[in-house]
Amino acid sequence: MLELLAIAAFAGLLIYAACSDVARLIIPNWVSLAMLAAFPVFALAAGMPLREFGLHLAFGAGALVVGYFMFAANVIGGGDAKLFAAATVWTGFVAFIPFLFGTVIAGGILALALLAARQFVAQAETNLPFVNRLLTGQSGIPYGVAIMAGGLLAIPSIPFLSTSLTIP
Repeated sequence: MLELLAIAAFAGLLIYAACSDVARLIIPNWVSLAMLAAFPVFALAAGMPLREFGLHLAFGAGALVVGYFMFAANVIGGGDAKLFAAATVWTGFVAFIPFLFGTVIAGGILALALLAARQFVAQAETNLPFVNRLLTGQSGIPYGVAIMAGGLLAIPSIPFLSTSLTIP
C-alpha cells in the first residue's frame, strides 16, 4: 500500500510539473522540493538501506550539477534541471537508464512535434493563450513533459516502487 502511495506522489508531482510547464513554461520550485522531500519518507519506510539512500542523494546531486551547466549553456531551463535532479534522486542509478532513455525519446518527439506545429499551424487558429505561446518561435520547449514521460516509464524499474507492481 505504501508503494502505491509513493507512486502516486512521484507520478502526481511529475504530471503537475508537466502541466505547469505546458501552461506557463514554468516548473515551480515547490514541485521539485516536494519530490525531494517525499523521497526519504517513502524510501526509508520501504526499508531502503542508508547506504543506498545516500547513493540516491549523491546521484541526484550529480544530476543537479550537470543540469546547472546545461542551464548555464542555455540548453534547458532552470526548472527542468531541478525537476530532472529531483526525479533522479528517486530513480537512483538502477532506474536511471530507463528514465534517461524515456526522457530523451519523449523530448525528441516533443521537439519535432512543436517544430512541425510551428511550421504548419497558424497562431490565429486557436484562442488558447498557452497554445499560441507554444506556437511562437520565441518560446522554448516545455521539457517538463519529457521528464514526466521518462519518470513514468521508469517507475517499474525503481526497486523500492516496483514491489507493488508485480503480480503474485
